[in-house]
Amino acid sequence: MNTDFPGRWIGGLTLVLGPVVLCAGLLLRHLGTVTALTPQQQEWAEAQPFAAYGQLLAYTAEPALFALAYAVFALGALLLFPAFIALAQRVGGGLASWGATLLAAGLFARLYFAGADQTAFQLTEAVGLDQATDAIMKEYVDISYGPWLVPVWASVGQYAGSLLLAVAAWRSGLLGTARAVMLLLAGGTWMGVLKSASIPDALVAGLLCVALVPLGVRILGDRPLTPPGRSKVLSW
Repeated sequence: MNTDFPGRWIGGLTLVLGPVVLCAGLLLRHLGTVTALTPQQQEWAEAQPFAAYGQLLAYTAEPALFALAYAVFALGALLLFPAFIALAQRVGGGLASWGATLLAAGLFARLYFAGADQTAFQLTEAVGLDQATDAIMKEYVDISYGPWLVPVWASVGQYAGSLLLAVAAWRSGLLGTARAVMLLLAGGTWMGVLKSASIPDALVAGLLCVALVPLGVRILGDRPLTPPGRSKVLSW
């Protein structure tokens, strides 16, 4: 695999910053909802068929906080692109290459969803919450799936890619069993438009920090990465 991109500095920095920023974005999205909605409104939102109802309502109450939360989350997804490429390069082999490619496709889908989120929020400011909610929910499925279903199919890459890259990293010895499982669990984070975040979502992203941040630090310090031999079944 060509190691020119992303290079030591970009790869190392994004392995450190990407998971941390994504985790912060998920936590902010959760806190934004809890802060913006009263207990009665939260109960109403949880009773709706889609989280979008509650997210639109919460945005109208705390637009600045929600803009920050969604922006930080999108930035985290953006930073993870070179991070996953850097990880696959250090692992090496076709399995890692396929895993990183599929994960990148999933990250591109996240950016599409981020654009749909922003459009929905701005629509509430242009026509009001009720009209915006009616219009968005009437077309919610088509908005979420995207043109020709490209975003929704790309989002599948996150789940398959995290599995392939986790297995490849474990086989190479770069990640032990525990950290490989953390990478795999992080790949199960929800995808879609106007989704709500929870504390467990942030905790799973925290596991990604545990798995990748030490690796990024070692890359930045130009320290050896791969121990000899394959990781044992019970290993870090």
